[in-house]
Amino acid sequence: MKVLIAGAKGQLGRTLADTAPQGVILHLLDLPDFDITDEASVRRHVNEVGPDLIVNAAAYTAVDRAEEEPAPAFAVNAAGAGHLARAARETGARLIHVSTDYVFDGGANTPYAPDAECRPLGVYGESKRQGEIAVLEAIDNALILRTAWLYSRYGANFVLTMLRLMAEREQLSVVADQIGAPTWSGTLAAAVWAAAARPEISGIYHWTDAGVASWYDFAVAIQEEALALGKLARPVPVVPIRTADYPTAARRPAYSVLDCTRSWSDFGLPPIHWREALRRMLRGVEKKD
Repeated sequence: MKVLIAGAKGQLGRTLADTAPQGVILHLLDLPDFDITDEASVRRHVNEVGPDLIVNAAAYTAVDRAEEEPAPAFAVNAAGAGHLARAARETGARLIHVSTDYVFDGGANTPYAPDAECRPLGVYGESKRQGEIAVLEAIDNALILRTAWLYSRYGANFVLTMLRLMAEREQLSVVADQIGAPTWSGTLAAAVWAAAARPEISGIYHWTDAGVASWYDFAVAIQEEALALGKLARPVPVVPIRTADYPTAARRPAYSVLDCTRSWSDFGLPPIHWREALRRMLRGVEKKD
C-alpha cells in the first residue's frame, strides 16, 4: 500500500513514519516542499505519488494565535483539508483526515459521540470543523478521526513542556477545571494504521486513550511517572488553578471527552488507559531527536 502522509514533520506524522507496517510504502510530505494551502501543488504531488491512501496529519495548531490571525488557520485546517480531499477523489485514493475535540463547546457532562452537535468556541475549532465539512463534501469514503490532548516524544507538547518546567522551577500552577483524555501519538498512530487496513470504515470516528483527566491530573501523573523512571531529579509542588486564573486568547472546552467505543470495536484495538500510554511514552523519551 502506497501512503502519502501530509504533515510528516508533526507529532503524528513522525510517529506514523516510525510505526508503519510492513508492506507500506511511505511518501512523507511537509513544508516547505508540500503546502496543503496551495491546491495546484497538492494536486501535482498527489498525482506524482499516486497513493492508495492519504493521511492528513497537517494542521495549524496555534490555538491562541489563531484568534488574532484566523486566515492561516482556515487556510491550513479548512481549505487545505478540502484540497487534499478533492485530490484524493480525483486519483481514487482513500483519505484519513485527523480532527480535534475542539469542534465541541465543552458544555456536555458525558463523552461526545461522533454525531454530537459541533459548536466550536474559537477560530481553531471552527477552522477544523470547516475542514471536516470540506472533506465530507468532497469524498464519500473519507474517514475523519477526531482526537484530543495529543502528546509525543516529538515537537512541543504538554508532556515535554511539563518535564522541562519541572526541572527548571520550584512550583507549577496547572488548570484543574478542563477535563479531557490525554492521547499518546503512539496509540493514535496504531489507530490510523488499523483503520488503514479496513477500507470499509468511513465517516466520523473518535480516538483517544481511555480514561479522563484534568490538565492538573495529567501534570501530576507526568511528574509521578517521570520520577519513578528517573527522568526527574526531584519533585516540585503542582498547584491546581481555575481556567479563570490563567486567561488565554482562545476559549477551551471545559469538557471534551470523546466517546471512542465504536472505534475501539471497529478498529479491533483494545483501549489503553492514558496513564499506561504516558508511561510507555516516557520510557522512550530519551530517544527524542
